[in-house]
Amino acid sequence: MGAAVTALGTAVPRAVLDNSELAARVGVDEEWIYERTGIRARHVASEGETTTSLATAAARAALARADVDARDLDVIIVATITPDYRFPATAPLVGSALGAPGVCAFDLGAGCSGFLYGLAQATALVESGAARRVLLVGADLLSRHLDFDDPKSSVLFGDGAGAAVIEARDGVVGLGPFVLLADGSQPELLYSDPPTGLIRMQGREVYKRAVAEMTRSVRSIVATAGITMDDVDLLVAHQANARIVTAVAERLALPPEKVVTNIVRYGNTSAASIPLALAEASETRALREGDLVVLTAFGTGFTWGAGVMRWTAPAIEAAGLELPAETHV
Repeated sequence: MGAAVTALGTAVPRAVLDNSELAARVGVDEEWIYERTGIRARHVASEGETTTSLATAAARAALARADVDARDLDVIIVATITPDYRFPATAPLVGSALGAPGVCAFDLGAGCSGFLYGLAQATALVESGAARRVLLVGADLLSRHLDFDDPKSSVLFGDGAGAAVIEARDGVVGLGPFVLLADGSQPELLYSDPPTGLIRMQGREVYKRAVAEMTRSVRSIVATAGITMDDVDLLVAHQANARIVTAVAERLALPPEKVVTNIVRYGNTSAASIPLALAEASETRALREGDLVVLTAFGTGFTWGAGVMRWTAPAIEAAGLELPAETHV
């Protein structure tokens, strides 16, 4: 059996924090934010909104598009570093909210690489025969972990969730191969401060590692897959910072039209950024059935990697469902 993504769903909070408001709060010029990050606005959770509620909304949208009942899922994976509780995990809460309390559910904590790591896990479960339908959600509420006395990090992050339904398909090779790596030797470069829970980051060092490792992992997976960069229809990189995505694309000699960038409206949404970018590409028809997509991410840990996807899901506009590409919660 092969594994394929059959549907996507996304969810973001209604509240939007634009650069003008944020600039006044952190004491910088709004254009300084855009020039350094490529971000003009980001969605931020309001009181009562949680990682679970955001993940559940994205999951419902994906399940509806796939025409899959949550009770028919075999596994639910939630990639997050901002769970609502230290324990229990978020995935069982999402399963319960979806009306599928008996479905196997677990969290995966790989930071901004979480969705990529989860996609590789879901693919392995399907290809091994251990599961036929997996729901994967990337969801993070990083706005609640920002230190607004630190303008270099607080301007980067937003909140969001993206979900994918991964199903078994006879003879289909829609997902893989993947390369996943990690290096825990320098946690001080990007971490959550234990006493406060606030994000601490040495931006210059993270930038250098992110560009180098995503570029290297894309080249590695392209070679492993037996393809060339000319065969790639679209690069979907974790939306960490517009300058990082641009630098990776330039090193890979990919033209702008082959690179998805939507960080301008969302900021860095951590594990949600790749599914948000995939959904937008599908909605705008930048991503079409049969396209060869390379995914890559880099996150705290450090964790990073890349994967190959043959896009088999129908475009959102062509799905025949009156569902927005983006659900607000």
